[in-house]
Amino acid sequence: MAARADLGLLALGFEGSANKIGVGVVRLDGAILSNPRRTFITPAGQGFLPRETATHHQQHVVELAAAALREAGVTMAQIGLICYTKGPGMGAPLRAAAVAARTLAALWRKPLIPVNHCVAHIEMGRLATGKARPVVLYVSGGNTQVIAYLNQRYHIFGETIDIAVGNMLDRFARLLNLSNDPSPGYNIEQLAKSAPRAAAAGGGGGGGEHGRLVELPYGVFGMDVSFSGILSHIQAIAPALLASGGATAAELCYALQETVFAMLVEVTERALAHCGGDSVLLVGGVGCNERLQQMMRDMCADRGAVLGAMDERYCVDNGAMIAWTGMVDYARSGRAPEWAELYCTQRFRTDEVHVHWRDD
Repeated sequence: MAARADLGLLALGFEGSANKIGVGVVRLDGAILSNPRRTFITPAGQGFLPRETATHHQQHVVELAAAALREAGVTMAQIGLICYTKGPGMGAPLRAAAVAARTLAALWRKPLIPVNHCVAHIEMGRLATGKARPVVLYVSGGNTQVIAYLNQRYHIFGETIDIAVGNMLDRFARLLNLSNDPSPGYNIEQLAKSAPRAAAAGGGGGGGEHGRLVELPYGVFGMDVSFSGILSHIQAIAPALLASGGATAAELCYALQETVFAMLVEVTERALAHCGGDSVLLVGGVGCNERLQQMMRDMCADRGAVLGAMDERYCVDNGAMIAWTGMVDYARSGRAPEWAELYCTQRFRTDEVHVHWRDD
């Protein structure tokens, strides 16, 4: 891919689709020069609402942009391109980040590129792991999709038919009154590691004894998955189990992880078999989970494939993934949309995007 002379080789990206606001600076050769972010953390037992989340983003976006430039050792004059998340996501937070990006682009007369949040996760994953043509499992608070690339499109093989896996984990964490710092899913993961059965199953932690595995519904429907029934079931049985000693909070977290991750591995394995692929890429915030990574790695090993996984720096929403995706888009097309096209949308599917920067 030839770099355009007017690109300046540097892109500044703004991400704010959910409870994280991030700004990143990326170079056209793939070097990530900076990637600071801030997370809106609510009290234990509470979720985050759009209006309050947008206010958080507005309060931090200016300092983050300055920090991103400072850490990268560059000035706005050296930035060749500004990118922002067009969608999908929560309306008010999306607009908070987009307004900041649009303002800077207007003040500094820079091209402004809208980016699909889901595609940005994939492109960042490909960059960070070096997996060129993987089957992708995208798991986050707002999305759950099994994806494969063909003919300049990311095709969705399967997805959730109700709520995303990350949203389900967050809502279960509220039932247990777990902290939202650094995230509900992370704290579920740590509790699950402490369950006795987790050590025997390879999940880490515990004393090696076989504990009680709470049986939960298994919601796989062809290539699609469903999490609302599992959530309703565990919400219904958890209070009595915890009160009677029938299960500990750690055992409930372990059982929930094992069940939903097995579902995700199953549909990903079928996509991998169908595509004849040699690699799987985990992206999205839930993709940081070490137990999910281990289960997926075991499946890949059985099929002669390899897993591409990342830590929270690049798996969780961040500005660098927006900068990188906008950069490869613009470097190939050379076109910045008209101002009337530079809006946000809460619904923007992965398979709507023409991935014109890929020729493989």
